[in-house]
Amino acid sequence: MRTTTEQPAGEPVPRPVLEIKGLSVDFRDRSGAWVETTHGVDVSLAAGETVALVGESGSGKSVTAMSVLGLLPDTARRRGQIMFDGVDLVTAPEAVVRRIRGDRIAMVFQEPMTALNPVWTIGNQLGRAVRAHRRVSRASVRARVLELLRLVRMPAPESRVDSYPHQLSGGQRQRAMIAMAIACDPEVLIADEPTTALDVTVQAEILDLLDDLKRKLSLALLVITHDMGVVAETADRVVVMRRGAVVEEALCERLFADPRDDYTRELLAAVPHLGEAIVPAARPGRLTGTKHGAPAPESAAGTTLRVEGLTVEYRARRRAAFRAVEGIDLRVGGGEVVGLVGESGSGKSTIGRAVVGLTRATQGRIEVAGSEVTTARGKALRAIRRDIGFVFQDPASSLDPRRSIGDSVVSPLRAHGAAGGGAELRTRARALLDQVRIPGDWADRFPHELSGGQRQRVGIARALALGPRLIIADEPTSALDVSVQAAVVRLLLDLQQEHGFACLFISHDLAVVEQLAHRVVVLRSGRIVEQGPARDVLRDPREEYTRRLVMSAPVPDPVAQRHRRDLRRGTPVAEPEAP
Repeated sequence: MRTTTEQPAGEPVPRPVLEIKGLSVDFRDRSGAWVETTHGVDVSLAAGETVALVGESGSGKSVTAMSVLGLLPDTARRRGQIMFDGVDLVTAPEAVVRRIRGDRIAMVFQEPMTALNPVWTIGNQLGRAVRAHRRVSRASVRARVLELLRLVRMPAPESRVDSYPHQLSGGQRQRAMIAMAIACDPEVLIADEPTTALDVTVQAEILDLLDDLKRKLSLALLVITHDMGVVAETADRVVVMRRGAVVEEALCERLFADPRDDYTRELLAAVPHLGEAIVPAARPGRLTGTKHGAPAPESAAGTTLRVEGLTVEYRARRRAAFRAVEGIDLRVGGGEVVGLVGESGSGKSTIGRAVVGLTRATQGRIEVAGSEVTTARGKALRAIRRDIGFVFQDPASSLDPRRSIGDSVVSPLRAHGAAGGGAELRTRARALLDQVRIPGDWADRFPHELSGGQRQRVGIARALALGPRLIIADEPTSALDVSVQAAVVRLLLDLQQEHGFACLFISHDLAVVEQLAHRVVVLRSGRIVEQGPARDVLRDPREEYTRRLVMSAPVPDPVAQRHRRDLRRGTPVAEPEAP
């Protein structure tokens, strides 16, 4: 495969701290044969430099990173070189690699909730990381742990140090993971999808933190991500991978302005672009508007969803009730898409669950197609749910791994007594799969045989099985690659226009919301702070909180993103110039 590489013109090439040369990784299959996963990968990393490793799922990004630390399973083998301080980590004895791993080269893993031990406090885990490579007293360990928590800007570190992972927010857990990674002052830090599933304001805080740590500690930073906005925010150089090989390498600004490989162009074209009304566009004409992002169509037939004065409280023994949402008023018309946005904990998912009757309202009314959800029980609630389809955030956990995808798709038909005979169900399953661009003859396949984007399509097909009048989509694109995300967004747009269902689209990705939604409702701490046409709210918000959300969302343009970052930090800057 052709590889395009670029070095800064007229500048000396910095001496790399870490150098991956011709790395190929093979995995042994069930028959015992070796299957090549990555081929001839070259990546170098200098002190104080950030290199972004990008590409779709399966491109070999994480396999390359895990190879550096020797964290691949026993079924894998490495060929090539990984040079660090004169040591080849591919051929070095395990004892040598163990001394380097976590001490001089550290890693921030993708999902802190699974990477952190749930039965140990944060302080305990950080202390173990310190003691793994240093001989220090207990008192010194405690002091170092608190120092690390302050360094990563953990709120109230003296109280958080004795907290368990489940007692922290997503952003706080990510800060704890970063603190653990830098515990021994490493020279190289590898961050694997460090902002996945974080809302935009927390994501901005984590990116600012990584940039600050890189400068303070002179780190060489390797960022693995599928978010091109994150790349624009953080990277000095970008390495693009596809099918296990590097297809292009370039300085960040050059890659975005003039990608040379067809695959890189396709990848960048798939990235959703949030409107740039607040910040003058660095490259005028790049935004062409969205298919939606406008008031609801005049053909919208009545109000499909009406929420009035909704309040939801969660009660617990010996504790005051927690009010998740309060006084929510919103409506979704027939054929309309309404985006529900806000930070984690703002109440978005609580509203979605209350609409379908999975969470009981403490006060207020919810009507779906004229039927009241809040007072419905038993058969009455089941009848209302026939008009509601739900697309879950994680299809891997929402699809039964023991059932074929055809079975899963028609399960709502069985649950509501609309099922026919076996042959009829099979025909219906095939038709639904065809509708979401999955071959109908795949009906006998199981979820593990499909990619993440394909599983999400199955989830959409299941939501459409009963021909609902309302679809609730809860973060349906949050963990998908940009190209897969773009395909799912196009599919939802096409299906919504074809079937005319109303849609409540819950997401923290403002660019995706702008593509899909006619109107946007902004939540903060369980209350609505702003709502209106998507273009008005996302490009010219009235409320300071909404402006902060929009400013925190990274855009896939290094010049514009640098300007946004400086404005976000309050740094005086000049207007960006068009090239």
